[in-house]
Amino acid sequence: MQIFKGWKEFKAKPQAEKFQYFSRPSSLQNKTIHHLIYAQQLTREFTGELFALADKIRDMAKTKEGMDSLQRLASDKRAMLFFVQPSTRTFLSFLNACHILGIKTSEIRDTATSSEIKGESPEDAVRTFSSYVDLIIVRHAEEGFAEKSAWVLNQSGRPIPIINGGSGKDEHPTQALLDLYTINRSLGKIDGKKIAMVGDLKRGRTIRSLSQLLANYSDVEIFFAAAEQYQMKDDILEYLKKRGVPFSLTSDFESVIPKADVIYCTRIQDEYDENGESEKIDYRKFHFEERHLASLKKDAIIMHPFPRRLEIATAIDNDPRAKYWEQARNGMWIRAALMLKILGREP
Repeated sequence: MQIFKGWKEFKAKPQAEKFQYFSRPSSLQNKTIHHLIYAQQLTREFTGELFALADKIRDMAKTKEGMDSLQRLASDKRAMLFFVQPSTRTFLSFLNACHILGIKTSEIRDTATSSEIKGESPEDAVRTFSSYVDLIIVRHAEEGFAEKSAWVLNQSGRPIPIINGGSGKDEHPTQALLDLYTINRSLGKIDGKKIAMVGDLKRGRTIRSLSQLLANYSDVEIFFAAAEQYQMKDDILEYLKKRGVPFSLTSDFESVIPKADVIYCTRIQDEYDENGESEKIDYRKFHFEERHLASLKKDAIIMHPFPRRLEIATAIDNDPRAKYWEQARNGMWIRAALMLKILGREP
């Protein structure tokens, strides 16, 4: 393993102290995001700007003239999609967001096709990519990899932006961003809403990042519904306490359905099993079945970050409250908005 002078000291810093390091000077505000590594970097003001920009982009894209204008916004930019952990929606939404903005793309989706198979370190690989592109989107199984990549590039002569497209079990900030965007578009606002998060909360990075972003809003309440072994970790619960966000932990999913404005289902993250422990848990009582629709609020919504197994019955797909397919599409628009913001190319 390569040793980088100063990395251990930086890694040990509290997360909030790192935000400035991953920002860049702005003529409009004191700081704006340069590398997006953590969900907590996304302030309420910034996400609101992204929501408005995403709406503008999708409206422009409805016509050929508008799409032609969008494709000129960043036609001089190149992006690398470094996705060495399996991905469908995150990869494709970033790829197509790049296409909408005219950004040229390169990709590596398997380290077996790169010089890592010859012993090159991932950090050296990222620095190599920075020689050829203007933006790197990273998805990696190693927790903290996006953070370390951004730190390494900041030590170099070409500190191009890094966007965290999913990092181990710890962070998935752009998924949380599209989740908020979906809630806001579907319900008209996020303030005052009750969100039920269901499934493997311990190892679900989407849930962790979304919980942190929800703390930016007023009168939000969260229900964490999971088996005891896979309940939310204490670090997120402590964060919510400090931010004054009310929450409750339960193993009785059906009891929270009538209370919720949002049902957010997740699958078992069994790729992180060490000894097949997920197979020992009966998770059927955390599945959203067709019969549950009767107890769900008429204006509530059902969400899922995908991939789906049996957490949501397919019979629910055509219910107007099922928003998970729209949720997936929303990822393309909000990620396009994010890249324009980071590149400073707003229309």
